[in-house]
Order: sequence, then structure tokens, then C-alpha cells
Amino acid sequence: MNFKQKLAIGYTRARLHILTLVSPRRAAKKAFSLFCTPRRKSGKKLPPLFDKGEKLSFHLEGHSVRGHRWLPRQASTDTGKNVCPPACSKKVLIAHGFESSSRNFEQYVHAFLKKGYEVLAFDAPAHGQSGGRRITLPLYVDMIRTIYDRYGPIHSFMGHSLGGLALSLFLESIAHDRSTRLVLVSPAVEAVSAVDMFFQILELDDEVRTAFDEYEYRLFGRPFSWFSLRRALHGIKAEVLWLHDEDDDITPLADTLPVRKDGHSTIRFILTKGLGHRKIYRDGEVIRQVVAFL
Repeated sequence: MNFKQKLAIGYTRARLHILTLVSPRRAAKKAFSLFCTPRRKSGKKLPPLFDKGEKLSFHLEGHSVRGHRWLPRQASTDTGKNVCPPACSKKVLIAHGFESSSRNFEQYVHAFLKKGYEVLAFDAPAHGQSGGRRITLPLYVDMIRTIYDRYGPIHSFMGHSLGGLALSLFLESIAHDRSTRLVLVSPAVEAVSAVDMFFQILELDDEVRTAFDEYEYRLFGRPFSWFSLRRALHGIKAEVLWLHDEDDDITPLADTLPVRKDGHSTIRFILTKGLGHRKIYRDGEVIRQVVAFL
């Protein structure tokens, strides 16, 4: 964490502590808004690969959601454009994490195309090229559902961090079987863990936490504990490849232990070392394992 980040956290912490003295419920509502608000990174030019993909967009709950679709190249075409071969049915959807975007998965797009996949990748609301200021898990799941309904059927999915949890919550809600493939790279396992970490950083008290949880329940009709990868996996029939790093400080390895003890026969775990939360999905061997699995 650099000095500017520490300064920003200190300022936010002080403001919330003052607001807590006035009204814990108002402090909780403000904290929830902050919890759902990613930091926007400076807009960089998209990699050239994104110019070759078909630009897609739709509106969801007042947000403009943007993404791309790439079709496997047909070697015999004269135009050089992406053309879908006859009966092109293999599709994979990539779901990025919090404060990330689809642009970070360029290497996967290349690899999936070489394997003959049609590739779909969208920026979640408040991320990348999409509109909006905040993202919630229900909104992310609704985005995935819209993509599936518009551009599916899709039988292969890959998600990193928040995207992995969102994909899992979506998959448990639809009919599917073991022919479906799901790749989870350092997925968020328990929403409660993310909230716990958020409250530790901002040093907010139990009264605010109670009001925070109540506010979330009024919004979505479910407690934070429901947004659980471990819970969702009991309703998922897909074959799953789960890669996680021992040094992950965002989605801690400890959260994976209960899932591993559950003994799902459909899940294959691979542990890495020294890659952390963000380098893991960029690692060459990880990319190779993911592509081989799908």
C-alpha cells in the first residue's frame, strides 16, 4: 500500500468515524456505498486484439455494459476477419475481478481462440469500458445471466476473484451438467470475508456492522452469508478447476479449506506459491493449465 492509498484510507476512516457519532445507520449506508465502489484506473488504450473483436453492448439496470466477442479464425478466409466455422458451438465466457477489466485477459483470449473457442468478455458495471459507479454481486450475476441469454448457450466459464464467485452464483441457478466447465482463479469464496476485511481496514465498530448487514439484507433479501462459493458449489454439477495461491492476501487460502474438506469429486484444486492474487492469472503455467482443462 503506497502513501496516497494510506492517506485516502485514513481520510475515509476519519469521515466514517465522525458520521458514526451522528448516526451509525447513515455511516453503514455510506460504508456500503464505498464497499461497492471500485477505484477507476486511468483509461488505457485497449490492446490491438480488442479492435479485432466484435463490440457488444446492452443496458442493465440503467448501466451501459460493454464487451467483446471473438470468433475462431477460419484459416481459409481471404478477408482475414474472424469467421465462425460451421457448427461453431464452443463458447467461453471470461469474468474479471473487482477493480479489474476484460483487457487484463488478453492472453486467455488468444489461447482460447487457438483452441477453437468463441470468446466472450465483458466489463462489469463500474469497470473498464462499462458505465456505472458501483458493482454488487447480484448486479454482476444479472450481467452474466443477460450475456448467457443473449449470446449463449455457453458451456465453459472462467472467472477471477469476484468474477469467479459471480459465475458460481449464476451457474447454480441454471440447468447444466458435468459437460459444463468452470475455471476459478483465486475466486472470492465468502462475501462475509470481504466485508470483514473492509471493516478491519476502516476500523468500524459492531454497531455500524450490524446496520451494514441489515441495509444489505433490505436491498437484496439475502444475508451476506448466502453469497458463498462453498454454498453455491453444492448446486453446481460442472467440472471445476480451481487455482489458488498460498500467498493470496485478497482472497485468503484459509477460505478454501472448508471447500476442500467437503470433498467434491468434480473439483480439482491446484495450489501455487509466490504469485499472490493478481499475478496468478497472468502466469504462463496457470494459463496453460486453464486452456488444457477447457
